Amino acid sequence: MIALIDYGAGNLHSVEKALRFLGADVRRVTHGGALEGARAAVLPGVGAFDDCVHALERQELLIASRKFIESGKPFLGICVGYQALFEKSEEFNSCASGLSVFRGNVIRFADKHGLKVPQIGWNQIEIVKSGCPLFHGVPDRSFVYFVHSFYPKPENDSIVATRTEYGDRFASAIWHENVFATQFHPEKSQRIGLQILKNFLALAE
Repeated sequence: MIALIDYGAGNLHSVEKALRFLGADVRRVTHGGALEGARAAVLPGVGAFDDCVHALERQELLIASRKFIESGKPFLGICVGYQALFEKSEEFNSCASGLSVFRGNVIRFADKHGLKVPQIGWNQIEIVKSGCPLFHGVPDRSFVYFVHSFYPKPENDSIVATRTEYGDRFASAIWHENVFATQFHPEKSQRIGLQILKNFLALAE
């Protein structure tokens, strides 16, 4: 069973639909205890960092997600679900603490002439960490779909799996042991996104 962590994220249905299309046994998890029997977990997200973290805390999913990650089972964060893996966010004077699985903060794109924020649409990913199982069969410089104004800045560059140029060259995906996360939306990235999700599901077999 693949646990889809349900704290009210707007893109939950599209992630679930993509995973089911790939043949996964997906179950929405709305409280911490339901994570225990899962073989892998996905934390999706759109919207604000604080809203995500507070909802996870209310549903006892914050600590449960940390414990799940510590168990060594595959874990995938998407968009705000990626950002929540870090310590803090600059978004809207955020005061919430993230999962703190990784050191680093979530920052806003710098104000630069002509740069439209949020980034909405297709952009390329440069694979900078070889051997990441999430990107098996995914060509370098593939296009994927983004919707965001903020992105994590990891303190440890060794976890960065892909980078993307948008005003700054930012970490668009990370990988460390059993934890994977993408700032882009695989569920909206057509063939490339389905390949990425398929690769993640293979880790739970």
